Amino acid sequence: MSSSEILPSNIILNPEDRIFPEFSLTKLLHSVFDPTEGCRVCILTDFEEPSKEMKGFQFLQSPEKFPVQVKAYEEFFCKLQDGAMHELGMSGGEMFAYHATNGSNLDMEDECFDVDGLALSLDQNIYPEYDIILCISDWSATAPLTAKCKDFGFRGATMHGLNDIILNSGLSVDYNQVSSDAEKLRLAMTGADEIEIDFTLDNDRTLTAKLFLDGQEAQKSHGLCKGKTPEIANLPAGEVYFVPVDAVGQFPMKYHDGTLGLLDVEDRNIYRSTLIEGDQMIIDEHNERLKDDPVTGTLGELGFGTQVLPVSGADIQDEKVLGTCHLATGRDDHLGGDIIPEMFKTHQNSTHDDILFAPHKTPNFNISQVRMKRGEQFEILIENFKPSQYLINALSQK
Repeated sequence: MSSSEILPSNIILNPEDRIFPEFSLTKLLHSVFDPTEGCRVCILTDFEEPSKEMKGFQFLQSPEKFPVQVKAYEEFFCKLQDGAMHELGMSGGEMFAYHATNGSNLDMEDECFDVDGLALSLDQNIYPEYDIILCISDWSATAPLTAKCKDFGFRGATMHGLNDIILNSGLSVDYNQVSSDAEKLRLAMTGADEIEIDFTLDNDRTLTAKLFLDGQEAQKSHGLCKGKTPEIANLPAGEVYFVPVDAVGQFPMKYHDGTLGLLDVEDRNIYRSTLIEGDQMIIDEHNERLKDDPVTGTLGELGFGTQVLPVSGADIQDEKVLGTCHLATGRDDHLGGDIIPEMFKTHQNSTHDDILFAPHKTPNFNISQVRMKRGEQFEILIENFKPSQYLINALSQK
């Protein structure tokens, strides 16, 4: 699809029917990072034992244990070496491994390792030496790398949880088009005063969360890092987001084991979780964490997907699907927010954790409606996990 084409509404409403071009690393890097001529590029990935797994690419002997890292090697490292770097006028292409953070967007340890097993420093040997850094990892590193890129002047992209579906859909699109579509939807929502989200449970009970945005300018994650300005793209991109100034109400959350809880929110903070179904112990653990370190329950983001993409099974892509939305708790300094790592009781708590609402992720409840108030304007944004006609019309603008 060229950057001037507009997807028909039947494809927008049924993204599983969309046909994508074949993945091309050259096309992806050119569209995201132009200009690439003269740039040094490297790849970062994460392991619990980086010195062991990175030395001699030992991790390739256990592809079932390290699927993301193997994809990084096969689809990025090898293709850079096999001609993509030459075609783009780039140099470098090395791959390094750092210690897994075991938390979303936690700051990274400085130590990393090269393929010879040599210990290096991210601050001394990596960040100052490369112009473009591609981080393909298990745990998201968008927040720490956003801070580091401003200190050291590099550009980069984070692609945690990479899999075949993401590679052949969310990373195969034209990012000039992605940016254009994200801007159209950003303009449709920017300046919003309030967003209300209705959640309907299996028993037809409806919960409502209200987020106050104070007319702030909406931001977009559009995937472009063109020019020389230090910036990190979170790929796949395609999102419009806000940093809430306040929030009240209730919303459901599906925990990692499938337990469903009802979260109560006041003054922008989740202050209590109540069991709907599943394991009471999971609810108790969450309530204890909220009591022990309340900022872990502060809502730091409200986001809306802007891309027409299939479900990948990984939140990094699935939160970018048009018709879904997500909230996030924890640090939001990388989004321009006011929640910084120093506000948490412990470093390990200073995560940014997305709570995605999507039909495959949360089949036991529905987003029946999302409404926006902008001055005297009232618009429906989403109904039953589908974009409203208001958003479809916005995408159709030339």
